[in-house]
Order: sequence, then structure tokens, then C-alpha cells
Amino acid sequence: MPENSFKWKHYAGEIILLNVRWYLKYPLSYRNLKEMMAERGIEVDHTTIMRWVHQYSPEIEKKVRKHLKPTNDSWKMDETYIKVKGEWKYLYRAVDSNGNTIDFMLSAKRNKKAAKRFLKKALGSKHTQIPRAITVDKNPAYPPAINKLKNDRILPQNVNIRQIKYLNNMIEQVRQEAVSEIADQSVLFPFRVFLL
Repeated sequence: MPENSFKWKHYAGEIILLNVRWYLKYPLSYRNLKEMMAERGIEVDHTTIMRWVHQYSPEIEKKVRKHLKPTNDSWKMDETYIKVKGEWKYLYRAVDSNGNTIDFMLSAKRNKKAAKRFLKKALGSKHTQIPRAITVDKNPAYPPAINKLKNDRILPQNVNIRQIKYLNNMIEQVRQEAVSEIADQSVLFPFRVFLL
């Protein structure tokens, strides 16, 4: 990060980035980080750490995204209903057959429009390949969304849609880990799962 990113801050850039990195990588609260810093002789308030996370996370995400592992061409997609900041949302998530995260998105609705938006977002990631097969659960919104993307020439016509529940076992396992981590946190940042 450029040195001027920390201009007028009361703490060194290394301390700020260390706190932001720990918050994003591990299931720690702001108060946990405050205690950890106090153990190291650095007095910082938990709300200051929260401001650092809000300020520097988007910039870190931009830098981290280009270093993500390339995914393969077999995608598994699913969604689940989770509570974020007191509101129920759908967490759309896609992984490849090796379990590497392709992308994920929060949505208020579980419909064709949300499924299409998520697919376009996943296809736009630089670390992904165009899928040869997309395995989805029995959600009826996926086939029309995928067909619409095929008609719009965003997805090739030869992409195979497999709507079989048991083939999505891998994403169910990964989802359980992600949901439990998200449930433990009060704030969801879109790249927290990428850093796990």
C-alpha cells in the first residue's frame, strides 16, 4: 500500500494493516483485537480498529483478488438463508470441484434476477474459467438465469446445467464453514471467505 495511505494516522501503517488482516483472516472481534494489541503494549480502541477495517478493506480486496487461485471449469452453486446485522439475507456461493471459492454474494431475494446477477458477478472474476458444467440444487431460479445468460451470449451454449442435489455435497460442507464463520461476525465483508 502507498505510504500516504496512512498519512495523519496516529498509528504506524504496519499496525493498521496487521489489525485489518487479522480481522479479515481469523474469526476475531474488534474487542479481541483491542486485547491482543494491549498485550503487545499498543493501546487502541475497538472502534478505531473497526474504522480501519472499513477504510482499508476495499483496497486490500482489490490487491488480493488478483492473487486468488485459478478455478477449474466445474462449478457448484448454492444459496442459503442467513442473518446479517439482524436482517435475513440469501448468501449465494459458488465453488469449483476442488473446493476453491469462485465468488459469493448477499441478496435480499432468491429469484431468477438474483441468480443471474450472481452468475454475472462470478463470471466477471479474473481468477475464474468459463464453466463447462454448473451443478446447482433444486432452486428453480437457476435454469432460467443460466439460459438467459446463454441467450445474451455471456455464457457459451455448451455449458451443461446439472440440477442434482447430491452432487452439491462439497458446497454444502464449505457453506457450513462459511455460515458458521459469518454467524460469529457482526459485519460481513465480501472477501473474508477468500482469505480463509
